[in-house]
Amino acid sequence: MKFILALLAFAVPAIAQTVGPEIPLPRVVFGVDKAQSVEDISVTLEIVALLTILSLAPSIVIMMTSFTRIAIVLNFVKQALGTQNAPPNQMVMGLSLFLTFFVMAPTFNRVNEEALQPYLAHEIDYQAGMDRAIKPIREFMLRQTSEHDLALFIRASRLPNPEKIEDLGMWTIIPAFIISELKTAFIIGFLIYIPFLVIDMAVASILMSMGMMMLPPMMVSMPFKLILFVMVDGWSLIVQQLLLSFH
Repeated sequence: MKFILALLAFAVPAIAQTVGPEIPLPRVVFGVDKAQSVEDISVTLEIVALLTILSLAPSIVIMMTSFTRIAIVLNFVKQALGTQNAPPNQMVMGLSLFLTFFVMAPTFNRVNEEALQPYLAHEIDYQAGMDRAIKPIREFMLRQTSEHDLALFIRASRLPNPEKIEDLGMWTIIPAFIISELKTAFIIGFLIYIPFLVIDMAVASILMSMGMMMLPPMMVSMPFKLILFVMVDGWSLIVQQLLLSFH
């Protein structure tokens, strides 16, 4: 360890002499200065808001997009097949993320065209940009949310019933959207489980009738489930139905 530190102590001055004064080394400086105008304060607040949004980006992707439904359904498929590590969890999450980007592409394009680009072109201010950015995401969530779940959170908030859908706040839409996505994902998962459950029951009955009660039915049924899944092109079929399930 001392030998390595000694080498570093001699290497740093040698590198500085080799570089010479004609090639200046970069120096990074961080600091806080006094605001000179109101615009400086607004820029600072915008940076703070942007950092806040970036820190909440994972929660936004999970809770305000199609990611929840897709990830739960793909995990149901994996459990129904009975495979523990195939496909790996990282691959399932990666596929869920890319399918989420595919489903949300029209919404994200609207956010870019109606909010981000006008804001970057200084055509609208920060507040107008945020209002325009939230509108397409809000419309997407409302299309997937059931009226029953919306009514639940409206009653729970103890606020007067809104006269129109535009009067609903995001604090009401977001939890209702999450509950609706969970319910829809579990319904799809139940439908996926049915054919694999039939195979498990048939194999268990055959093994019991043959007196092979010590042999785990899962070991015998898994190959048949895999063959069935491959023959019907299961991944394409499930992804197709998932994409069609979004309004």
